Amino acid sequence: MNPQHFRYHEEDGVAVVRLDRPERLNALTFESYRELTDTFAALRTRSSVRSVLLTGTGRAFCSGGDQKDIIARLLEADAAQVQAFTRMTCDLIANMLRLEKPIVCGVNGLACGAGAVMAAAADVRIAAPSAKIAFLFTKVGLSGADMGAAWLLPKIVGMGHAKELLLEGEFIDAAHAHRIGLYNRVVPEAEFAAAALAWAKKLAAGPGMGMAITKRMVHAEATMSFEEALAAEGWVQAECMAHPDYAEAHEAFLQKRAPRFKGGA
Repeated sequence: MNPQHFRYHEEDGVAVVRLDRPERLNALTFESYRELTDTFAALRTRSSVRSVLLTGTGRAFCSGGDQKDIIARLLEADAAQVQAFTRMTCDLIANMLRLEKPIVCGVNGLACGAGAVMAAAADVRIAAPSAKIAFLFTKVGLSGADMGAAWLLPKIVGMGHAKELLLEGEFIDAAHAHRIGLYNRVVPEAEFAAAALAWAKKLAAGPGMGMAITKRMVHAEATMSFEEALAAEGWVQAECMAHPDYAEAHEAFLQKRAPRFKGGA
């Protein structure tokens, strides 16, 4: 894991992925899109990683695609090149959802366009008070349905709030985003970095099997009937009960200590 277009390190089971172009508000390039897409795919089988913290440097989390590197070049591209790009952006979000390890998005500042969708694709979001966010695609003449936004947002904030955000494309402040459920937590600026990492570490210390199955089933059950969901949950819970983590949790309870989960599904 040696990415060239963002910073990466591992700490106590957490893969910290930090966008690091503060002078460009962490705008994405063709190369960083590809590297992020490949990184989230590679993390599926990286045993040293049990959770991910995705965040940014400076006063932005991510301002979307770079105006010079991406937008200007796409205006001169042919249809096949444009479609190859839009498919790649969707692959990034798909790989985030396919990763059966918890993803915490630390929204340290401005998030818009692709940055907003990446935040929505994380499992939980913690934000600084300055973390304004906008799904601004309609503001630039595009569809609000981009990179999976129209699938993700209604599941997070409900249909009414999702339509408002996607149709208007306006920025909302952290308090508003927290009120409608887009941000799980908002913490003071001075505490933000430590709180985001601590949350990712807490998830990394949890039962890897149980968390992987939970994330898988939350996504799968979105298209199931209630009866299908019950049948699926009965089966997967029996599988989890056969995993060593379940016995370890029982032993830890009896010994009055914190469980030492092995991780992995």
